Amino acid sequence: MYKKIVLALSFAFLASCGGEKTNDNEVLLTGNIKGFKKGKLYVQRINDTTLVPLDTITLNGQSSFETKIALDSPEMLYLFLDRGQTNSKDNNLLFFAEPGKMNIETDLESFLANAKITGSKNQDLYQEYKNMISLFNEEQLNLLKAQVLGTRADKNYTAQSNQAKQDQLLKRRYLYAANYAITHADYEVAPYIALTDIYDMQPRFLDSIAKKMTPKVAKSKYGKKFTAYLKEQK
Repeated sequence: MYKKIVLALSFAFLASCGGEKTNDNEVLLTGNIKGFKKGKLYVQRINDTTLVPLDTITLNGQSSFETKIALDSPEMLYLFLDRGQTNSKDNNLLFFAEPGKMNIETDLESFLANAKITGSKNQDLYQEYKNMISLFNEEQLNLLKAQVLGTRADKNYTAQSNQAKQDQLLKRRYLYAANYAITHADYEVAPYIALTDIYDMQPRFLDSIAKKMTPKVAKSKYGKKFTAYLKEQK
């Protein structure tokens, strides 16, 4: 009986040690693109204002893929799908990569819309943030539609009232972004949002985000960029 227990524990230990391992400064990216079995994928990052390739993945007969990317800290990367025959805009998937294991599941027909990305807390937080921002965008589109139609759609419409609503909506959107960044300042998504969405906000709000950042986040790629940006503004 004792030997059986030892043997079982040994198998359990070996199983736990199995599978791909990652270092602290790399991401193991796996995934599957249903319907895409022959072609190339490119993992890219933004360097200044230019997309720079980090890795090329060739698919030949299967839709699954796997690659390792060196990554010192969480960072927005792009998974570019080379369709070969078309220049569709639905071909560059933005995802918040972070060291560890990540997975991307999607399909060729709706590469962006059907993408399910797992394994990154920053990605989860960013997706939650973008879902809310999409509601602000929808409200903005409705106001712009009302602005175009004017009294033809609403006899009580006034340009002044519509503009006031747009200004208030923009203020609400900025405050939401700032509060979200402050609330999640222990993740790299916070300085990223500050740098990309609300960089022109009042300094006191940006300073609040910077002060809330944890030491780990402050030392990250976006944390350093955000700190440098604030210094330039002062």
